[in-house]
Amino acid sequence: MEKKTIDLHEMHGGSAKVAKSQEYMDKATEIAGKGNEVILTGAAPVWMYLKIAHALHGKATTMKYDSPSTGEITIFDHNPW
Repeated sequence: MEKKTIDLHEMHGGSAKVAKSQEYMDKATEIAGKGNEVILTGAAPVWMYLKIAHALHGKATTMKYDSPSTGEITIFDHNPW
């Protein structure tokens, strides 16, 4: 299992577009791989975080959110070890 960090601000380049949702989800899935710990970070709209988290459920073993104000927060952990 590897740790993969996905910076959503970097992904959308400063202006997230709902019309590009599938593109963002495909890119996140590519970066995340399968069975890895995924950390979502970066300034992005809530809808983008939710769509990507949903797209990665069942692919990521563990998902975390990280920001300077909160630190890492576990969203889900399906790691049996």
